[in-house]
Amino acid sequence: MSVQARNQSQGAIGGRNALSEPARTLAANAVGGGNGRKVLIIVENLPVPFDRRVWQEALALREAGYQVAVICPTGKGCTERHERLEGIGIFRYRAPLEAASAAGYLVEYGVSLVWQFVLSLRVLRRHGFDVIHACNPPDTIFLIGLFYKALGKSFLFDHHDINPELFEAKFGRRGFLYKVLLGLERLTFATADVSIATNASYRDIAIERGRMPPDRVFIVRSGPDLMRLSIVPPDESLKQGRRFLVGYVGVMGEQEGIDYLLRAIRYIVYERGRTDVHFGLVGGGTSLEAMKRYAESLGVSDYVTFTGRVSDSELLAVLNTADVCVNPDIANTMNDKSTMNKIMEYMALGKPIVQFEMTEGRVSAQDASLYAARNDEHDLADKIVALLDDPEQRDAMGQIGRKRVETQLAWKYQIPNLLAAYDRIFALREGFRTE
Repeated sequence: MSVQARNQSQGAIGGRNALSEPARTLAANAVGGGNGRKVLIIVENLPVPFDRRVWQEALALREAGYQVAVICPTGKGCTERHERLEGIGIFRYRAPLEAASAAGYLVEYGVSLVWQFVLSLRVLRRHGFDVIHACNPPDTIFLIGLFYKALGKSFLFDHHDINPELFEAKFGRRGFLYKVLLGLERLTFATADVSIATNASYRDIAIERGRMPPDRVFIVRSGPDLMRLSIVPPDESLKQGRRFLVGYVGVMGEQEGIDYLLRAIRYIVYERGRTDVHFGLVGGGTSLEAMKRYAESLGVSDYVTFTGRVSDSELLAVLNTADVCVNPDIANTMNDKSTMNKIMEYMALGKPIVQFEMTEGRVSAQDASLYAARNDEHDLADKIVALLDDPEQRDAMGQIGRKRVETQLAWKYQIPNLLAAYDRIFALREGFRTE
């Protein structure tokens, strides 16, 4: 499962809501604007509008005057094969079940690619489009891009995940398939007229490994929309009679480090003797039941609530009640270079954070987080306890994080970069260079 999926399938914060008023105004007042230009977004990883990043991009483009259509898989709450939401046409296909082997991935990606191509022909016939905006994973949509580039269309690559590193993190090795993924990534960048990176690390990859010209790579972060992340009063019942609540939101999968967190909880309870802390873990995923069993084997199940996938209101209740929020993502090459949406959400709600030391984690949170030694659950536990015992530091860190979102990281600050990427691609289409 990709970083984007891991960070978004725990709940549907924002969901179908339109852009907030500041974001809408920014997009609508964009210089140049869409002027009726047509965009087709293709995303395989998650359904739209559940994929928050893609939905925010689609809404921002629509507000700027572009005509937007989206091709995506079906999913929970997104079962209609064709519908129109907020002025955006959405065309969905039924994707195969998530793969668990190399052969399974070939089937999953192959079937999805066929459906994407078939639906792209339908969109072309009904609405037309000038640009294909392809969101990975996987790095196979460039094949559709190549077909349409021969017909005079443009191809924009929205780089959500570094798939070679994701493969290495998931399977613990490189080898032949790692090289195949590097090749697919290179072909995707070679096909792209313009690419979008979610952070500076991804931009460096696009330029160095993807050989993209720097002036064709734009950073568009997955910033939270503050209108969608409401600060509400805490629900003390979620603490299960204990003094503190530590919150987590994310997918229960192989790379999320939930096992590290559970061992940290065991250390807090049995080594540090702290029985006044409860842990609320929000999210579903393939490892949820296994993590419940692991908590029982560690003797900490009474200190942990696994909510599974919940509604927005329930998710926000947990995060708003939490005294500290935690990100136990395993420190590896993939996670080191990736921006986690959960970190942005914690900051948007004014919560202090504890996470393992990683490059992009520190870039995002800065002084809103404490950083434990990489993959050291005892240090993670010690820093959680230190924050719980220091309310002044918690308040200061929460304010720092909230201010960073309000002044730098919120989605409204990403819209100009998104529209600049589109200005660049249409300048290339029209045969001149913008400065």
